[in-house]
Amino acid sequence: MNRQEEFAYQSKLDITEVQSDSRLQIGPFKIEFFRQNHSFPSNFGLFIQTPAGNVVHTSDFKFDSDPINDLPTDFDALEKIGQRGVTLLMSDSTGAENQGHSLSERVIFENLDKLFAGIKGRIISSTFASHLNRVQQIITLSEKYGRKVFLEGFSMKSNVEIAKNLKYLNIKPDTLLKPNQINKFPDDQISFLCTGAQGEGGAVLMKIANREYKFLRLKKGDSIVFSSSVIPGNERTVQFVKDQFYRQGAHVYHYQMMDIHASGHGYQEELKKMISLMKPKFFLPIHGQYSMLFEHANLAEDMGINRKNIMIADNGDVISFNQEKYAIERDKIPSNYVMVDGLGIGDVGEVVLRDRQTLAQDGMFVIIVAVDGQTGKVKGSPDIISRGFVYLRESKDLLKETRQRVIGIVEKSTLAEAKTVNSTFIRDELRDQIGEFLFHQTKRRPMVLPVVIEV
Repeated sequence: MNRQEEFAYQSKLDITEVQSDSRLQIGPFKIEFFRQNHSFPSNFGLFIQTPAGNVVHTSDFKFDSDPINDLPTDFDALEKIGQRGVTLLMSDSTGAENQGHSLSERVIFENLDKLFAGIKGRIISSTFASHLNRVQQIITLSEKYGRKVFLEGFSMKSNVEIAKNLKYLNIKPDTLLKPNQINKFPDDQISFLCTGAQGEGGAVLMKIANREYKFLRLKKGDSIVFSSSVIPGNERTVQFVKDQFYRQGAHVYHYQMMDIHASGHGYQEELKKMISLMKPKFFLPIHGQYSMLFEHANLAEDMGINRKNIMIADNGDVISFNQEKYAIERDKIPSNYVMVDGLGIGDVGEVVLRDRQTLAQDGMFVIIVAVDGQTGKVKGSPDIISRGFVYLRESKDLLKETRQRVIGIVEKSTLAEAKTVNSTFIRDELRDQIGEFLFHQTKRRPMVLPVVIEV
């Protein structure tokens, strides 16, 4: 509903609210919802009755016997689903490379409690905006230790507002205050909660690290709490943010130092437990990198599922199956990124992106040459523009030789064409030969853009 309000000009969505044990029929499919533990409330898996057999989609899940602000996993309900016969199990693979069992949110809450009890200065916490369970824990502890909570970050504030309206969050009336009120309270009464734990460039935490956030400037005695894990690929940006905090005298706490974050995704023992409960004939690992899908497939084989009945699919693959067999079809569904650039949506393709990458890495080298249309001779000296490749004033020898080569290439090309000017042929020759020359001289390959003007 919140997304609908952001795009009010679009036609209204037909939304059906579901609960655990809700049942829907969509075409030939009968869908039942069952409760699953995750990092936010009302997370459901799906039991889908299809003409080809029963399908279970676990959604993101973990098995937590002692959660915070949620009910424990209902293993009896899961076992009853498995007893109905599962043809295909589609199971979350995000934690498939992690041995053992994921931590309970109870452990995280107790460790965060110890942190809050011992910190005397300001506490600046960051977690995923969707991790409402962790948001509730931080708010609860802030209230316990007499701290006001200052929320910042568009997605964080939006999610909290929605969760409050749905009564998923329990917050005292005077706990949440606006960030512009921070200076009205002593340090030991301030708990700042924001987005940016992955080092995102425009997020609030990065702005604080770079001293660009107007309502809060770091000082010695501040404590930064990263209550989230690092998503693979974000290691460098997260490290940069942490280093910035250390340089400014803050204390930094993160999940590698102590257990202040638990994954919302089950580890290997939980994944094997799900397979044993469902007892599927076919198995399709979903959600995660290919290595995670592969490890999950190995777990399924260890649990007794025939390897021939285990499928590992890439994004865009089309899978057909019935009670007896499955097949990954030859045709694929387009699943590439859709780029949004300015007012354009989807109009930036791979060629444009490759050109931008070339420009970013090696720059561009523009050659503008005027050619006499009657004689094929170069008129004047070719103009050269360099951006991101070499500084012209410091590369006079290179530019001089380049101009000489340009003149030679042009006049040789026109002689070969009986002194007629073929602009397309000349541009191609300049691009290839000057490109090779510049690489030989610099070991860089700028984008060479020849412009041939016939006069």
